[in-house]
Amino acid sequence: MSTTIEPLASAAALAASGLFSTYLVYETPDAWTVAGDIAAEVVLGPRTVRCTKGGVTVERPWQGDPLVEVREFLEGLELVDWRAYGWSAFELAYAVAGRPAGGEVLLHLFVPRTEVRLAGGLARLRSLDASGLDAVEKTLLELESEPRGRPGPVDVDIEAGADDYRASVGTVVERIHAGELQKAVISRVVPVESEIDFPASYAAGRRTNTPARSFLLDMGGMQSLGFSPETVVEVGADRRVASQPLAGTRALTGDADVDRKLGESLLSDPKELHEHAISVKVAVDELAGPCKPETVVVDEYMVIKERGSVQHLASKVVGRMPEDASPWDAFAAVFPAVTASGVPKHAAYESISACEERERGPYAGTVMTVAQDGSMDAALALRSAFRRNGETWLQAGAGIVERSLPEREVEETREKLRCVADCLVAHGDGRGAAVRESRLCV
Repeated sequence: MSTTIEPLASAAALAASGLFSTYLVYETPDAWTVAGDIAAEVVLGPRTVRCTKGGVTVERPWQGDPLVEVREFLEGLELVDWRAYGWSAFELAYAVAGRPAGGEVLLHLFVPRTEVRLAGGLARLRSLDASGLDAVEKTLLELESEPRGRPGPVDVDIEAGADDYRASVGTVVERIHAGELQKAVISRVVPVESEIDFPASYAAGRRTNTPARSFLLDMGGMQSLGFSPETVVEVGADRRVASQPLAGTRALTGDADVDRKLGESLLSDPKELHEHAISVKVAVDELAGPCKPETVVVDEYMVIKERGSVQHLASKVVGRMPEDASPWDAFAAVFPAVTASGVPKHAAYESISACEERERGPYAGTVMTVAQDGSMDAALALRSAFRRNGETWLQAGAGIVERSLPEREVEETREKLRCVADCLVAHGDGRGAAVRESRLCV
């Protein structure tokens, strides 16, 4: 069907409509997709895997590589042209590495009953239920082109935990000087006391951010929205693989001259250049595993990408896997992103566990899609807001290397937190923000 409402507004409105008890909105460079309700589902926990298909749910223990369970479940689906959507926790990396992994959920994927793809003035609908198609079409036709209210800002104390974070930076620098590792990405949690309208906040935030991917989800008691600065892995149906490490950060002020000078300082700062270079080297080494080694190249090196309230040094590493490879081979090779963990990764895990008081869960994991044709797209879950078990929070980190200074790293987390904190909408204060008509974000 054709639509005059921009894809962002349509996607956010479908999420807010109540049509779906489970949903995930995922933006790629060419479209927004809304996946709603569950046709099949796999939920991987620290000790068990729960699989649902054909209306039957089975839960059993898993051993060894947990991704084998996920891959076998998806390959056994009797659905035509399926695509699964979901998220993975940072701690999934621990399970894949054979380390103890805590948390409630390590990975949650579902194949939707209804799928809506929004791009170029068209909405492409498909559903296992005729009633699902009718309900979506009716909702899209009834969308308003003008907002019904103005977003109400939410106060967020981005200084929460700053003193402890400074101490953590000092601890990691000491470990680096001792030769234990080269880099660790340490994060801090900022609580949000207000009740957040996630669809309205997503719409408001996407208008002020320039992400590589964006997402909005409500799955199994987890709500999240985010404006991902980079992809962890992209796999095409032709087995072409890409990873996009971003490391090195400066603020974006809105003043073109100031921002240009900050970008120039980013390109000349030895600390930032070192942090970025070692991240790219790790990405190359990791992709050389699942890919044909001669195909792995740095396709783009150390360019500046603007991501909301910050700018980053960015590179792109690409390769091609053999025909018999699975996208999960590429995922396992690069996950978690080196830009959200450290170098070497196992040593970084020790520093993360020592310095961070809680498990990360979805933070620094991925929001992802994977399809029957062998394609996969996994976005790094940063610049995000999360809600689970009655708690809402933001989280941001910085890459700590030998030259890191505690105050500068705290400021970097502030810069990243503002990408989300400045656009949060209190529940009930701006529901109409999700349906504003504009062509700017198509």
